[in-house]
Amino acid sequence: MSVVPQLPLALRYPQDERLETFIGAPDGALAQLRAIAVGADQHWVYLEGAAGTGKTHQALAMCSLAEQAGRQPTYLPLKAVVGRTRAALESLEGRDLVALDGLDAVAGHREDEVALFDFHNRARSAGITLLYTAQHAPDRLGLVLPDLRSRLQQCVRVVLQPLDDEGRAAVLRERAARRGLSIDEAAIEWLLTRTGRELGSLVSLLDWLDRESLAAQRRITVPFLRQVVEEGSHRL
Repeated sequence: MSVVPQLPLALRYPQDERLETFIGAPDGALAQLRAIAVGADQHWVYLEGAAGTGKTHQALAMCSLAEQAGRQPTYLPLKAVVGRTRAALESLEGRDLVALDGLDAVAGHREDEVALFDFHNRARSAGITLLYTAQHAPDRLGLVLPDLRSRLQQCVRVVLQPLDDEGRAAVLRERAARRGLSIDEAAIEWLLTRTGRELGSLVSLLDWLDRESLAAQRRITVPFLRQVVEEGSHRL
């Protein structure tokens, strides 16, 4: 049995996780990632950014786009296969695009690093596109295998930055519009003063607000937010 986590398609490539819905990417990055995903650009990618900057969003988005283009992608969260990375990677032979999310999880584990190095070389020979994500640059990951560090440094590096308040507000507006959710601008400002900067938290928060407003049949306004928070329905 494969050790690669078998995630439902709806979870692997959710509708919100698309390149066109990503906010705050460096100039030109989305166009290049799109070209790489569909096979029009042969470069490999190293997505770098702090937790919550959207690395998983982009990894899933590229897999979704590759699938739409008729390619066979796979998304693999490395934290799920620590200590058995070699077996997981061996099951990915023959894929067209492989997104390896979270190099930080295996950094410092020599056997896992050797497995990644070997797979990197096999993928190059087989024409498989690789996408890596990590919180730090290759030389700051704490890798014990210099050859792996060298290979990673050859990838196209895309650095994602945390969103400022304007960007976080844009995420809330875009996700709300996609859900058909009515949210006041004042409510957005109220939320931004009470939430962290992490994208995943914002999305989870909006999911919760969607359910609460639907149950109450009310718009998301500041009075509504204050009411549900005081009732203890959710911690912001």
